[in-house]
Amino acid sequence: MRTVTVAVAIATSVTFVQSMAQEKPKAGSESAVVTSPGKGAAARLTTITASVEAVDAANRTVTLKGPRGNVHTLPIGPQVKNFDKIKVGDRVAVRYYEALSLELKKGGSGIRERSEREGTAQAKPGEQPAAGAARQVTAVADVVAIDAKRQVVTLRGPKRTVELKVRDPKQLELVKVGDQVEATYTEALAVSVEPAPPAKQKQ
Repeated sequence: MRTVTVAVAIATSVTFVQSMAQEKPKAGSESAVVTSPGKGAAARLTTITASVEAVDAANRTVTLKGPRGNVHTLPIGPQVKNFDKIKVGDRVAVRYYEALSLELKKGGSGIRERSEREGTAQAKPGEQPAAGAARQVTAVADVVAIDAKRQVVTLRGPKRTVELKVRDPKQLELVKVGDQVEATYTEALAVSVEPAPPAKQKQ
């Protein structure tokens, strides 16, 4: 099996994650939050494992059974190489990662900007099917209003204006109108197929 480290925009996999996300009792999820004066970051990793119940080679679809027994048939796009290696009984591992970091820029530069980067990865010929994609968006926004009572900061970015809830009073005290906030959002998805475990021999 090939581990995909660069792993969000593969539509079939996103559909699978969204449908399986309702099966939270059996889906593994880890999260973390880190803060320091003027900075904050939160991240979450969700891992879901399903079994292959059927493979339709002619239509390039795979039927998967999730952790709680729900069954979903998904089209597999050309991003997933080595489709012919997928067999009934194989296990599909889906890992979805998302993170948001915020950093206060005192005084600001007066320039609002937004940038976006994307990347993909695929299995090599002969390897087990695997694919992944990642996207990172960075934006710099102006602090245009502060509502201390509601603990809300209004940010005006290059494309829109949003309200940000600041739950830590000490962090809110650091923010002034005219400052800027740099936000970085990252999401990544990796999908890999593991061969079915060998059948146990009867004794």
